[in-house]
Amino acid sequence: MIRYLSLMLLVIAIPASSFAGVFVSVTVAPPVLPVYTQPPCPGDGYIWTPGYWAYGPEGYYWVPGTWVVAPTPGLLWTPGYWGWGEGVYVWHAGYWGPHIGFYGGVNYGFGYFGRGYDGGYWNRGHFFYNRSVNNVNITNVHIYNKTVINNVTVNRISYNGGASGIHARPSHAEAMMARERHIEPTHMQMQHEHAASSNRELFASVNHGHPAIAATARPGEFHGRGTVAARPAGTGFRGGENRGVPRPDSSARNVQRSPMSHQDIRSNRSTEQMRGNPRQESRMRNDSAPHSGAPIGRGPASREPMSRGPAPHGPSAENNRPHESAPRAERAPQHGNGNGQEHRPH
Repeated sequence: MIRYLSLMLLVIAIPASSFAGVFVSVTVAPPVLPVYTQPPCPGDGYIWTPGYWAYGPEGYYWVPGTWVVAPTPGLLWTPGYWGWGEGVYVWHAGYWGPHIGFYGGVNYGFGYFGRGYDGGYWNRGHFFYNRSVNNVNITNVHIYNKTVINNVTVNRISYNGGASGIHARPSHAEAMMARERHIEPTHMQMQHEHAASSNRELFASVNHGHPAIAATARPGEFHGRGTVAARPAGTGFRGGENRGVPRPDSSARNVQRSPMSHQDIRSNRSTEQMRGNPRQESRMRNDSAPHSGAPIGRGPASREPMSRGPAPHGPSAENNRPHESAPRAERAPQHGNGNGQEHRPH
C-alpha cells in the first residue's frame, strides 16, 4: 500500500507526459486545434511534427508544432491523438517508424490530413519535401511539388470517437503498421513538451484555445523569429495549404503568366494598328464626348475608329468597357460626296 501511494503521489507531482509511457485519461475533451501557419523548415532532414494538446495537473496545455531531425534516415513521424473510450479520453502517444500509422483521423494539416503523410518521402537517405504543403524555402534540400487532394472534412476537432469526435477507424494496413518496431520520441521532443508544460501562456485555461506560441522552427525555441502565434479562429483552418511559398524553380517555363498578359498583347496589337493613322489616334486620345460607362480607354475594346459626330450611346457603348473583347468593326466602303470629302461610318 505504501509503494502504491508513493507511485500515485509521483504521478500527481509531475506533468502527465505523453512521451514517457504514462497512461493518461481525462474526462474532459481537449480543445479544438488552433489555426496557425507553419514556420520555415530550418534544414535538410527535418520532419514536421504537428502541435497537439497535452494534459498536466493544471489541465490541457498546447505543445507547439515544430521541425525535428529524424532519429535515423528513413523514419517518419506518426502524431499522437486523443481517443474516446469507456467514458474517458485516452492519449495515444506518437512515435517514429518506417511507415505512418493511425493517428485518429485528426486533420493536423501540413501533410497530416487524417491518414498517411503527404508532406514528403525518403529516397536513398534523403528526404524529398512536398512544397505544396510544406514551408520549405531553402535551396540545399530535395524539393518537389505535388498537388494534394484533401478528401477529409476540414475541421479542428482534436480527438477521435465519442458523440462529437472524429469517427475514423484504422485501416487494415494501419493495423499492421501498429505492430512494427517503433522508436520513442527524441530527447529534443521530450524537452520540447516539458518546456511547454511550464509555460503558462500555453495553458488552455489562459489562452482559451489560442496559444501565443502555436509553432516553432526548432524544438524548445519559444522566442525569436521562428515562433508563430495562433490566428483567430474566424480565418478558417488552412493546415492543408502552403501559404505563399515560392516555387523551387524560377525559370521562365515555370513562371505563370499574369491574367492581364493576353489583354496587354491585344492592346499592343491595337496600338500598332492605329500607328498607321496618327490623326485617328490623336482623335481617340483627345475625344472627351460624354458616355454612359467608364472613360474611353485605349485597350482592346477601343479598336473601332472614332466618328466625327457625337459619341455613340445605347448598345454600342458596351464596346467601350475596358475588360470585354469587342468584335473588330469592318471598314465600310468609302464614297465621295463630290467635294473631295469622305463619309466615315458612325
